[in-house]
Amino acid sequence: MSVARPSISVVIPTRDRPELLRDALASVAAQKLSPLEVRIADDGERPLPREFESPGPPRIVVVRVGAGLLARARNHGSAGAKGDVLAFLDDDDRWLPSHLEGLAAAFADPAVEVAWRDCAVIRERIENDGTRRDLERRTIAHDWDLPLMRTDDYLPPSAVAVRRSFFERLGGFDESFPFSEDWDFLMRAAALTTPRRVPGVTVEVRMRDTGNLSADFGPKRLECLRKLSDRHGLPRLVPKTFWEVAETVGEAGRRAPAPGHS
Repeated sequence: MSVARPSISVVIPTRDRPELLRDALASVAAQKLSPLEVRIADDGERPLPREFESPGPPRIVVVRVGAGLLARARNHGSAGAKGDVLAFLDDDDRWLPSHLEGLAAAFADPAVEVAWRDCAVIRERIENDGTRRDLERRTIAHDWDLPLMRTDDYLPPSAVAVRRSFFERLGGFDESFPFSEDWDFLMRAAALTTPRRVPGVTVEVRMRDTGNLSADFGPKRLECLRKLSDRHGLPRLVPKTFWEVAETVGEAGRRAPAPGHS
């Protein structure tokens, strides 16, 4: 007997970056498996133009947040979602066409509550004409590894999807975290389930010299890491960009024993 494929709601938080958002939406439109809906959580100072909304398919809804907080934007974007699964995409990242197809296959197993896909972390430069120029890339392709997750969050939000009922059970993202809210969510999730990896690079996490929260090493980021460590009993955490995390994960993979070896 065939198992029904779950429906997917895409949640995109955005803040005053309409050109990058258009690229993110284009990558959703190119999916082999179309989502049920796309929910844009507009957290900017200037409301998005109405042109971003669409009756579909898939239907594109803009949810106005205006709080300046990623956790709240993701929560507001998820509230009222109709899909069985929530797939998150940051406004400056992109998906390759088979991304949602692979996730849907994983969530066809009712035991799967959280799943993710591998990613390429890309350092880019945006030219004067708006062209996005790749400079360097690193790959994060690593199985679930709780000891590693205790020191390095190697699952970027744009790679992660969660069953909506499980997301609601966890209460969504903790809005007391202006940073590392996704890491906190994954650690809370991991206390109840083992996230499922769907191998294959289908996510581009794109980084520039400015506009990347993972590059903010200020006092609020440090305080969030201290709070995260206290809540989950983690060692002292050092702030890293996803570019640096990709290097760490690559080193961890090279140290790991080959399958069938101790």
